[in-house]
Amino acid sequence: MSDNLILGGKEFRSRFFVGTGKFSSSRLIPDVVRVSGTELVTVAVRRVNPDAGEENMLKFIPEGVTVMANTSGARTADEAVRIARLAREMGCGNFVKIEVIRDMKYLFPDNEETLAATKTLAAEGFAVLPYISPDPVICRKLEDAGAAAVMPLGSPIGTNRGIRTRELIEIIIENSNVPVVVDAGIGLPSHAAEAMEMGADAVLVNTAVATAEDPVIIAEAFALAIRAGRMAFLANARAPRKEASASSPLTGFLGE
Repeated sequence: MSDNLILGGKEFRSRFFVGTGKFSSSRLIPDVVRVSGTELVTVAVRRVNPDAGEENMLKFIPEGVTVMANTSGARTADEAVRIARLAREMGCGNFVKIEVIRDMKYLFPDNEETLAATKTLAAEGFAVLPYISPDPVICRKLEDAGAAAVMPLGSPIGTNRGIRTRELIEIIIENSNVPVVVDAGIGLPSHAAEAMEMGADAVLVNTAVATAEDPVIIAEAFALAIRAGRMAFLANARAPRKEASASSPLTGFLGE
């Protein structure tokens, strides 16, 4: 049975998206991509620009993997739009993660500015994936604006605290007509499995992979967890119950 993800007009077999913003070296990327099976990676535009004096991330991304530019650093919708357009000119394609952040303590995204940027970029033909605080109302507005998916945060970015916004994300999943990609705060493979068991369509992980002592091993662990969580969701695993339920018959034992 095919269980591929359709996103922005493309078909993905893997539901594991990998962020590359925190790797100690871009040279880790090919091995992480190989073991994770990911088919989509995010890149910060400043690391694509050879004039910035840093490694050009694009050189290390294997052929066939979709690149999604990240507008990190943007504080307004206008800045995010400008970064997305620049990324497309640099060869990053049409996939863009809108990230607009003004709050420098908790790094919460500005949902209203994100919505404004989504309207502009979706109208220009971008496949827009907005990173947001998990608000079901803004998700509906983003969908109406042409977003290819919505990306609610599990907990503040880079904290590795797991899915602390579970109830809101469950509402978003229940009501969304576009894929839901859980992003930010996922620190362990078990967190990723939880997101997939809830019915999320994909998971994006950056910090937990990039900062592990062995990014390659943890990337493989995440891939296995995401696959397991997806299978549990498709199997419609039963919900917990208060009363016990015997796994074997309690009658007919020894002639009773």
